[in-house]
Amino acid sequence: MQKIGVFVCWCGTNIAATVDVKAVAEALGKEPGVVFATDYQYMCSQAGQDMIRDAIQEHNLGGVVICSCSPRMHETTFRKTAEKAGLNPYMVEIANIREQCSWIHKDMPTATEKAIILGRAAIAKVHLNAPLTAGESPVTKRALVIGGGIAGIQTALDIADAGFPVDIVEKKPTIGGKMTQIDKTFPTLDCAACILTPKMVEAAQNENIRIFSYSEVDSVKGFVGNFHATIRRKARYVKEDVCTGCGLCTEKCPQKKVPNEFNLGLDNRRAIYIPFAQAVPKVATIDPNYCTMLKSGKCGVCAKVCTAGAIDYKQQDEFIEEDYGAIVVATGFNPIKLDRYDEYAYSQSPDVVTSLEFERLMNAAGPTAGTLLRPSDGEHPHTLVFVQCVGSRETRDCGKPYCSKICCMYTAKHAMLCREKYPDTEVYVFYIDVRTPGKNFDEFYRRAVEEYGVHYIKGMVGKVVPENGKLKVQASDLLSNEQIHIDADMVILAAAIEPDESARSIATMLTASMDTNDFFTEAHPKLRPVESPTAGIFLSGVCQGPKDIPETVAQAGAAASKVIGLLAKDHLMCNPCVAEANELMCNGCSSCEKVCPYGAITYSDKEFPGPNRTRVLRRVASVNPAVCQGCGACTVACPSGAMDLKGFSTSQIMAEVDAICK
Repeated sequence: MQKIGVFVCWCGTNIAATVDVKAVAEALGKEPGVVFATDYQYMCSQAGQDMIRDAIQEHNLGGVVICSCSPRMHETTFRKTAEKAGLNPYMVEIANIREQCSWIHKDMPTATEKAIILGRAAIAKVHLNAPLTAGESPVTKRALVIGGGIAGIQTALDIADAGFPVDIVEKKPTIGGKMTQIDKTFPTLDCAACILTPKMVEAAQNENIRIFSYSEVDSVKGFVGNFHATIRRKARYVKEDVCTGCGLCTEKCPQKKVPNEFNLGLDNRRAIYIPFAQAVPKVATIDPNYCTMLKSGKCGVCAKVCTAGAIDYKQQDEFIEEDYGAIVVATGFNPIKLDRYDEYAYSQSPDVVTSLEFERLMNAAGPTAGTLLRPSDGEHPHTLVFVQCVGSRETRDCGKPYCSKICCMYTAKHAMLCREKYPDTEVYVFYIDVRTPGKNFDEFYRRAVEEYGVHYIKGMVGKVVPENGKLKVQASDLLSNEQIHIDADMVILAAAIEPDESARSIATMLTASMDTNDFFTEAHPKLRPVESPTAGIFLSGVCQGPKDIPETVAQAGAAASKVIGLLAKDHLMCNPCVAEANELMCNGCSSCEKVCPYGAITYSDKEFPGPNRTRVLRRVASVNPAVCQGCGACTVACPSGAMDLKGFSTSQIMAEVDAICK
């Protein structure tokens, strides 16, 4: 029987306020095999670790149980402490008496009893633990960034500057993301294109960066340090290495009635197009849904006028396979669809627009060349109503429960720009709360009110009705307790933002975690904010949650630093808690192979002793320990019980259950 030491942590008052830690230590000290039990205020502190190390050496402990917080927090800390004392680190077990006990109970006797039960289960498991040794796996020194917005660009540049090759995969024909559609940025009101375009050009010219635009990640296999990705490069029907970006084909194409998605459908483009003047790469793309030549075989004007000979109507999708050591997700966001918000007449009047559509109307490169005109008749609007929180902080099913974080500031920006450029306009902003938490944000909002005379009204718009060329806005002023009626020329809706529609499928591909709103979940909200719980997957930008440009760039740099730290290593220590197959029990059914998300299980034919000194050929499972991540899915799926998990074997789990039930 193992000599076991039990160490109960107070965690300040996190545990001790609800759990009688001394009673827990005393009760667990009486368990079979326990030769030492104590409690301490902060077991993760240096003094607490010294206490554990001294006890291991003094009592010649063969196993250690720490009753403290979640193993996600300090399991590595305590394992390193045990290793320094000469004990195998995998002979340490954590009983989570904080999250699983003290934080969910208010009654001390109940919490104390449960803490004792959790400790008893951990002791039972330690008795059956066996020393494990971690192996090594090599690291592929290349990174993959999924998404080419400002987050993906900044992450790629930082990784490339450290000397590591990096690939950017962007599904649009150009990198740049949503920032390319923005006119000015808050709170400095500097030109978005002026600060983004140099970054785009720098990424294109960096020798360590490859840009796969108009491409998507088709599949990802492998594990941290050794990912294998298949990238699908969609056919542009234009040779990217030949096209000079002269734009002659886009001028001569006879198909002119294609909705321009870059301007959010506010104007039209040609069937062959370059999204905008500063596009990177500046290569034309043929839209197969509208190209007459691709649909019917008639036309071919773009091929006739292209002096470089870049047009290729027979081009096919290309698949590229590459190995990566780390993957960064930077898939960005989209404004929510407003189909279910018809009280604002968004689908009834072209003069009701979203904030991003309004951004394009104010942009010099937009559909009206920067002149603010009503979409319905091209006239200059004089009364504008901005509606905040459309779909944000929403309790109904059609909206989002979270604050989108950027809406208050970009609405203040729009209001200021309107009043500055068109002093004859009257601007009203209806809001629930004004949230300005960033540096110089509140001063920016106050300028809109005090210097530019923007009318901020605390209240919600109830209905917008198009009538006789006007938008009848009915709203409430909660401060004066009055109903307000405004005849507006335009209504601008600050729509909530949500993760890009590709986020869910990418998360499934990467086995990364997501929350209920489809934002990627970080490994720890405070201590590991740019890491996914899946090793080797990192998060950058709005894919992790709503944020503005400075915060996005900061997180992009943080994600890059984590990737650099990973790629700088030649080898990684493997998790020794991997699956193993008992070949004598395996019946070769392939159930475990089918459920393994990492592709770690293969099958082979082996000879085994048969009756009467014969040899029998049987099909059995084999686990690659370098690929296996110890998820345990195979152990559950195996019908014969041949598959088991080191460190979490069936016998160990059942010993814990028996200890809890006794």
